Amino acid sequence: MNKKRPVNLELSTIKFPITALVSITHRISGVFLFAGVAVLLWMLDSSLRSEEGFAAVQDALSHPVCKFILWAVLAGLAYHSAMGVRHLIMDCGVGESYEGGRLGAKLALVAAVVLIVLAGVWVW
Repeated sequence: MNKKRPVNLELSTIKFPITALVSITHRISGVFLFAGVAVLLWMLDSSLRSEEGFAAVQDALSHPVCKFILWAVLAGLAYHSAMGVRHLIMDCGVGESYEGGRLGAKLALVAAVVLIVLAGVWVW
């Protein structure tokens, strides 16, 4: 069977719907958090080990690069959490239609942006 139908394998030419974009970035943020949580746990371990360790972590967090890394991990956590709540709500049967899915994706995206901005305010 030789089917002669067009196949578009170039992802840059495909217009993904918002539901697909937030789902893909939810997975990417989960992978990012795998490494990010390791950084947070290392900081927690260092700060709880001794007074010197606490002072070292506190000193490191005064540098803009460390603040940016901390904010990036918190931003990934905020995004992943907002999209995870969206998926849990959809698992309960809410927003399973096309329009409901689009609305849920937009609401979760707005919630994630608000949480990311709040994390930035807290870090800086």
